[in-house]
Amino acid sequence: MAAHEASPPDIWGGSRPSSAQTGLLIASALTSETFAPSLAPRSAVDQGLVTGLSVASHYLVAVAAQDALSGLAERLVGSTFLVGSPWLPEQHRTRVLEISVDLLAVPVGTSLALLVPAAPRERTVRALARFAACRVALSGAAGASLDLGHAGAVHLDRTLGLSGTFARVPLSIPLGAGVAYVVERNRSHQQLPTPDLESVSSNTRLVSVLVAGGVVVGLSGFAAAEGLLTRRLGDALHQVLPGTTGFWRVVARGASLGAVSTAGVALWDRAMQRIETATLTDEARIAGLDPTTVTTSTVSGSGRSLVPWDTLGREGRRHVLSRVPTRPAAAGGTVDAREDVGAPPRPFVDALVGPATDSPDFSIETVMGRPAVAEPVQVYVGLDSAPTPRDRVDLALAEMERLGAFDRSLLVLVSPTGTGYVNYVALAAVQYLALGDVATVTMQYSKRPSPLSLGKVSVAREQNRRLWMRIVARLREMPEHRRPRVVVFGESLGALTSQDVFVDWGTIGPAALGIERALWVGTPRTSRWMTEVTTPDRLEVDPDTVVVVNDYPQLEELGPERRARLRYVLVSHDNDGVTRLAPDVAFSRPDWLSPEARTPRPAPVSSDVPVSPRGTPPWARWRPVTTFFQTLVDMKNAQAPGPYRAWAHDYRPDLVRFVSAVYDLPADPEVLRRLDHVLEAREELRETLIAHAEERRRAAEERSPTTVAP
Repeated sequence: MAAHEASPPDIWGGSRPSSAQTGLLIASALTSETFAPSLAPRSAVDQGLVTGLSVASHYLVAVAAQDALSGLAERLVGSTFLVGSPWLPEQHRTRVLEISVDLLAVPVGTSLALLVPAAPRERTVRALARFAACRVALSGAAGASLDLGHAGAVHLDRTLGLSGTFARVPLSIPLGAGVAYVVERNRSHQQLPTPDLESVSSNTRLVSVLVAGGVVVGLSGFAAAEGLLTRRLGDALHQVLPGTTGFWRVVARGASLGAVSTAGVALWDRAMQRIETATLTDEARIAGLDPTTVTTSTVSGSGRSLVPWDTLGREGRRHVLSRVPTRPAAAGGTVDAREDVGAPPRPFVDALVGPATDSPDFSIETVMGRPAVAEPVQVYVGLDSAPTPRDRVDLALAEMERLGAFDRSLLVLVSPTGTGYVNYVALAAVQYLALGDVATVTMQYSKRPSPLSLGKVSVAREQNRRLWMRIVARLREMPEHRRPRVVVFGESLGALTSQDVFVDWGTIGPAALGIERALWVGTPRTSRWMTEVTTPDRLEVDPDTVVVVNDYPQLEELGPERRARLRYVLVSHDNDGVTRLAPDVAFSRPDWLSPEARTPRPAPVSSDVPVSPRGTPPWARWRPVTTFFQTLVDMKNAQAPGPYRAWAHDYRPDLVRFVSAVYDLPADPEVLRRLDHVLEAREELRETLIAHAEERRRAAEERSPTTVAP
């Protein structure tokens, strides 16, 4: 019996590969996939961030899964039914059980994943369970591979008498690199339509790798420092206070993480304060300039307004200054601010870039070929215009009464983006098509960019709901023949915050608030209302009244009868990262990456109608964790300023026809084509004016460094 016990080959010498090595193997193997193209090209720095964050996340998940498997093996080592087993020698019990658990994790994890297959609109818990099962199986396979590889290396060392030469070689990175090479070689042979669709060109791969390495090293350094601090502090507390070392290390870890969280919150608050302070600077406001000379009596901030000019903020001031003039400027040099040309008003242009600037005639009368019916009303209540949401609602209602918003035939309820921005093209389009007989009302809820304003969604939802309910009550007091039609417009986070008012009410919600129609562009994928109305067989949803489209020709393809029943239209470009990103993309394949969604859908060729590329690019694939970070970067890049085109998160060229169709403001095709050119020209002029104003502001600061910009 003793001879039998000594006979098994001693190939389990040395320590077992750690969970960290398993994590390195998996992270190394999955590095190549981070370079795969997604919705849009990425810069070298962006690629480095995607690779670094993805690799770090894969590593952490793998380590956690391997730790769980190792913990299970340790519990089995002490099990009574294995003690004294003749087939499991005592000296090999731990290693045999560890590798057995790893090997069993592969079929068990795979089977569990197959038991919960992916389903449309599945619950998060279900998707997480499948993801966890797959990762356990993957970690088991990686751990077993390292164990077997290590055993083989030990056996080879002893056969050749090399005293552990091969056993000391870490296998995780070479094995991972080999797998990554195979994956990359297979991907590189896939045919892409054009070379520019490659995520990163070969000459920038080095930069990407360096950035990724910096991210991984930084995260690893932080984790190592935090772990060292926890151990040292825990041991120190154990020396002076009762309790075990393990207990005080847990306390120390909580204290260190709490300190890190406190520092992070402080840094976040400071960064947000700087961002919000920047929105108070106004390059459109020149020292000594009287706001009443550059505004009309029907916009907020004017002499007649209840909203002080100084409380509008940068985006609010830009908003009221971008109104469309109703009539051409009078011949000669002197122009009254209420009758001037272009966008913004002539005195404002003179103040910015000098009286010699020639501004084209963008008045309603000139562009539409007909006199304006009324002066457009633009109500804008800034975040600083009143202290609370309720006060801002009261102020907005009073402002609507004072400026005559209820006297217009069309009332547009606008929810802005995070900074308070309202799409100038959408605003101008509705003012042109309504011949000025329109009022818009907007309330700001944040001063931060939309990605940093997610915590303000509840504030926006609440003040929108309060205002819109008060408007409904006000309209019911009016004779029916005098009531304006009520519509909604929202873009990006503004779309989400306005849709949130109707959550759990489906398409009944807007109708209950007297809202006749709505146009939303660039709706974030996290919108609960959008999920509701696009889910089949919901009692509170009339599917004939709502649609999600990529472009206007797609709307036309629905046919006249279907379009006649539509009331709520969501325009979401298929290559817009904002409309694609959601947390569950990390662990569950979204519908926009299904094989059906990646089927090429060519858009009609037309020189008149702007069309964003349709469908998900056929080269895009869902990759757990990695796709989330790729789409996160796609979202960032989609919002970057760029040329005037229907692409990603830029919906400006789409808006003329959608505003006309959705708000029932019909116009001839020739008029729509004319508006296409006019609105693009207005955008170019606006951007030029802002750039010139910024140059003048910087020049003034350089001349007078102590002067605070107004």
